[in-house]
Amino acid sequence: MAYLFISGCFFFLGVACLLAARVGHRGEVCDRSVGYDVPAEVKADPALRKRANSLVAFWAGGAAALSFAPLVPLGVVILSDGGKAISTWGLVGFALYGMAVVVMGAYPFEKIKHLAADSER
Repeated sequence: MAYLFISGCFFFLGVACLLAARVGHRGEVCDRSVGYDVPAEVKADPALRKRANSLVAFWAGGAAALSFAPLVPLGVVILSDGGKAISTWGLVGFALYGMAVVVMGAYPFEKIKHLAADSER
């Protein structure tokens, strides 16, 4: 049952990252109704808008790809009907991997907050 929960977490993380990457790819990150809350300086400058869109598309897309990867070994364990198991250290590895994917998916949104300040320098 725990393996199903872990698989579901990675699956939904991947879907969320795919949706964020789609918004970035379509160039709608600065559109408040579709995208995200970004600073006014980023909304006003076309170069910063383009940079924000490309950041979200790249990093969220990468995070989505990385979040679907653990589904393969987890699927093997789930489909073995109890014949295989993941060790405690393997579960710790999945947790650390999941945290790294979340950080990777959140990076562009933190970077966007600092785009306006970085462009003024």
